[in-house]
Amino acid sequence: MKTTKDLARELGLLRQRRNVGNDRFSKKRPRSNCQQFSYLIILDYESTCWEQKKFQTQEIIEFPAVLLNTSTGIVESEFHYYVMPEEQPMLSDFCKQLTGITQEQVDNGIPLRLCLRKFSHWLDKLQKEKGLVFDPPSEDSTEASYTTFVTWSDWDLGTCLLNECKRKQLLKPSQLNNWIDLRATYRKFYDRKPNGLNGALQDLGIEFEGREHSGIVDARNTATLAYRMMCDGCVMKITKSLNKGVKTSIIQLKI
Repeated sequence: MKTTKDLARELGLLRQRRNVGNDRFSKKRPRSNCQQFSYLIILDYESTCWEQKKFQTQEIIEFPAVLLNTSTGIVESEFHYYVMPEEQPMLSDFCKQLTGITQEQVDNGIPLRLCLRKFSHWLDKLQKEKGLVFDPPSEDSTEASYTTFVTWSDWDLGTCLLNECKRKQLLKPSQLNNWIDLRATYRKFYDRKPNGLNGALQDLGIEFEGREHSGIVDARNTATLAYRMMCDGCVMKITKSLNKGVKTSIIQLKI
């Protein structure tokens, strides 16, 4: 026998609760004519760190990236390597506990120079397979598969990678000069300060999946958050550019 609640649900009088953790696979989609980016590449580096030495020089030890289709919410490709630190090869106990990365993983990792080369090849492959375009789109751009990078704060590309490349005299891919700071975008769009990535997800009723401070896991969860924000009507715009003469701003739209 059907309950009153069952009948009300069938008649559309009662809202069903969605599992927002699987929001990327729901029928809800951002309006295609609002999003200028067909794809977003989410980065989340893990670096050497110490409990007491907060201003110690840091090196990347995990280099993950995930390719998010903004129309479907599906991660279509991933890039992931552990990186061998060269300036201070031994990880601190604090670093190993925080990130879950072992000394063996970084000892068997690849130097950042080689990792950047492999990353460039991955980007080249995506450009050929999916027609990705990394130039900032104009306001009326609709044809090309425009793409940019997303990070949780400006630290990954504006501090960590930038400083390490300068110290080691490494050439980083020029595409990494533009990105979206999702933390700043989240704060602007929802008009509230998020308590970290996990807190931002929790505020939207989404459960963080996996181990926090694992780079690849954080990147996947950031992709989940970015897609949910687009479903809520947030239009993603580049917020930071290292290219001279390029103006950036956070633009939002609630649908």
